[in-house]
Amino acid sequence: MPDLVRCEPQVLDALSQLRASGWRVGIVSNGMADNQLMKIERSGLGDRVDGCCVSGEVGIRKPDVRIFQLAAERCGRALSDGGWMIGDHPEHDIAGGQAAGLRTIWVSRQRAWPVGRLPADRTVADTASAITLLLGESWYGQGGRGQFPSR
Repeated sequence: MPDLVRCEPQVLDALSQLRASGWRVGIVSNGMADNQLMKIERSGLGDRVDGCCVSGEVGIRKPDVRIFQLAAERCGRALSDGGWMIGDHPEHDIAGGQAAGLRTIWVSRQRAWPVGRLPADRTVADTASAITLLLGESWYGQGGRGQFPSR
């Protein structure tokens, strides 16, 4: 499976731009450690993030706030520094990010938001659009910029 995963070049370029502009970038992912970490490396994401936190490695799954805390630490930050969570799963990514005190961007992929859930701060169609949105964002946390995308 890791050999089949590709990341769109515009996403990789946007992540590089995000880091170059001072953002810390991390990945929080549910799944088996070996599988997810290989996907991250083989897709080119590993060179464009400051830290990764995979549930199979740490024994904690999204939406548990502790996995977001670990991801922030691996990026050299604390959740209290502020940040954003980009994700496509309403409960794991968006509700989990909100519970962790992060602002959120839901990657809708043209789906409707689930009724009864607290909406994300922003909604976009795809990951590249979420990163582009952040590149223009003027919001800063107390300790600097922070970003914790999913996958």
